[in-house]
Amino acid sequence: MSMKDLPSFLRGNEKEALLDIYVQPKASRNELVGAHQGSLKIRLTAPPVEGEANKECVKFLAKVFGIPKSNVELVQGHKSRQKTLIFHGASPEALQAVLREKGVL
Repeated sequence: MSMKDLPSFLRGNEKEALLDIYVQPKASRNELVGAHQGSLKIRLTAPPVEGEANKECVKFLAKVFGIPKSNVELVQGHKSRQKTLIFHGASPEALQAVLREKGVL
C-alpha cells in the first residue's frame, strides 16, 4: 500500500501518524462518522468547554486505534472543531486499517 492510497486526512511515516479530524461536540455518543470536508469527522459527548472535548477526543481515539493515551497528542486546533492529532508509534497505514475495519473508510 502506498501513501497515495491514504485518505487526505491521514499522513505521516512508519513512526508516527497525523490525523486531521472535525469534532462535533455534545453528541449523544462518541463515534466515528467518516470523511467530512477533508477531515475524519467524529462525534463526542463532551461539551467544548475548558478542554473537555479535547481530552475526550484523545481518550476516544486512543481507544479506537488501540494506542496508549500517552502516545496520542493534540498538536493543532485546541480551540477549534478542526484538529490535528499525532499518534506516536503508529503508521498512517495502521490507522487506515482500523478505520477500514470499523467501516468508516
